[in-house]
Amino acid sequence: MKNTGHPYDSWYAATASAPAYPALSGAHHTDVCIIGGGYTGLGAAIELAGKKIDVTVLDSAQIGSGASGRNGGQIHTGQRVDPERLEALFGADQARQLWDMSEDAKTSLYDLIRTHGIDCDLKHGLVHAWHKPAYEADDRAYVDFVARYGYDKVTLLDKAQVADELGTDVYYGGTLDRGGGHLHPLKLAQGLARAATDLNARLFENSHVISYRKIAKGIHLHLDNGATVTCQRLLICGNGYMEGLSEEIDSHVMPINNFILTTEPLDDPAILPNDYAAADSRFVVNYWRKTPDNRLLFGGGENYTPWFPKDIKAFVRNNMLKVYPQLGEAKISHGWGGTLAITMSRAPFVRNLAPNVYASAGYSGQGVVLAPYFGRLLARAITGDDHDVSLLSRLPTPAFFGGRLLRWPALVAGLSYYALRDRL
Repeated sequence: MKNTGHPYDSWYAATASAPAYPALSGAHHTDVCIIGGGYTGLGAAIELAGKKIDVTVLDSAQIGSGASGRNGGQIHTGQRVDPERLEALFGADQARQLWDMSEDAKTSLYDLIRTHGIDCDLKHGLVHAWHKPAYEADDRAYVDFVARYGYDKVTLLDKAQVADELGTDVYYGGTLDRGGGHLHPLKLAQGLARAATDLNARLFENSHVISYRKIAKGIHLHLDNGATVTCQRLLICGNGYMEGLSEEIDSHVMPINNFILTTEPLDDPAILPNDYAAADSRFVVNYWRKTPDNRLLFGGGENYTPWFPKDIKAFVRNNMLKVYPQLGEAKISHGWGGTLAITMSRAPFVRNLAPNVYASAGYSGQGVVLAPYFGRLLARAITGDDHDVSLLSRLPTPAFFGGRLLRWPALVAGLSYYALRDRL
């Protein structure tokens, strides 16, 4: 999947502005090169530049124009894999370390926003709603489990309470996580970019890396415009836009597309009266929140091809009306798509690929919190502290069936099965 820059019909792009960064040209030398100017790469750049390390960030399009500037903007708690499963896989001690890491990631996000004065419309609170009554048992167990970790910010809601919070009666109950929330993701990315440049990191746009190789004096990168970079250490942080750089990444990380709309400003105080974010229990999840100017920003539906639907607004509107049938006459102002990355297990793929080469990708929809922090962890790993990256590398991320060549049909078959299950 090729990133062509900010989508023309994005409400995010329409409500944020940022300086342009130059394209890299000629032969460039740096200590650390980072491929990808989204949350992961910018988080790493801030960490490294703060230590006075010479760092260069290359983005194939515009800084923050990939998933980091297109996503639902939701702040979730925990790792992408449930803590109960992590404890079953790794035992109580390492599962607790992974939970603490996810809480550290959330704290780190809030610290970055505060320290660097990033105005990104931050709000607290997230409702998770059950589209089937059977999910009550799972969430009840989750609430009890995380209480053992001292996390008391999530509470169960009955059907009436969820209806009051969301302004719809189509769900059977849910949870409210006061430690979750939402923000403007593109403003966050642009604020992280400003913080990195203030620390003297060098950022380049429209600088697409097509290959890299080890050489005697370090690592040599070749760009599609003929420019080159020589570095000592390399971080690959392009998430859904990294195909062709590494066979190992390609076999474990798959780009998929997800879609979002915004309505015109609504005059319906019953919808999200407390300004929480919301998501439901479907495998192909619906997620939504209100914007500061009272639009409904609603994400729903995905595809697994290199192409977006011809009419994104209509594609997402069908899902929105299943949640809010009362919005049948609401006008849709914006509709856009974005490419994220998933893994087979939904756990992130974090690896030391080779000496002085690290990668992090596959946040499976939870990158707002995890990606900037995992960038910091990569930065720490290449400067001598690889404890957290080593722990993350133990997360189960099996290769897709059939490797890179056959993963598409296998993935489509598997995900289509789960999408059908949502409807049953």
